[in-house]
Amino acid sequence: MNERSRCKWCNLKNPIYIKYHDEEWGVPNFDEQYLFEMLILESFQAGLSWECVLNKREAFRKAFDGFDAEKIAIYDDNKIAELQSNKDIIRNKLKIRSAVNNAKIFLGIQKEYGSFCGYLKGFTGEQQIIEVDKTTSPLSDALSADLIKRGMKFVGSTIIYSYLQAIGVISSHREECFMYKGRKFK
Repeated sequence: MNERSRCKWCNLKNPIYIKYHDEEWGVPNFDEQYLFEMLILESFQAGLSWECVLNKREAFRKAFDGFDAEKIAIYDDNKIAELQSNKDIIRNKLKIRSAVNNAKIFLGIQKEYGSFCGYLKGFTGEQQIIEVDKTTSPLSDALSADLIKRGMKFVGSTIIYSYLQAIGVISSHREECFMYKGRKFK
């Protein structure tokens, strides 16, 4: 598996990271469940490494009811306390509370636009952007500003840029990486 040329950030000693790089990062995926999962995971990354979050992904899935937005949106103080005591996830109280808040807003956006993907398409024009060495862009700035205006937390432009990379709106694989395809958004 390690004989392929990959992006330099990919830790070749971590099979979870390799699999993420090879199968997910920069690959368009607009399944509503996936869009929500990645939004929540990216918000937990704030101030931490993505590898740290990724290593805890399965524990997050279990703790957060498979990233079911409808279930998360109704978490009460008891569930929040349970999450804060779960040593297998990132236990930041503000991030946990923001996941509940963001689930409610995500559901509202789905209702307003028919899907979260439909909402995103209004920003992306259904095009995949291919660029490297950036942490923000006019697209991430605009999407972040709108999500913040709607009341979401932990969705600054850098987090949203990473989110857009994760879901494949932005492909930042370098030309020397086997995943570089220069493909268009589908």
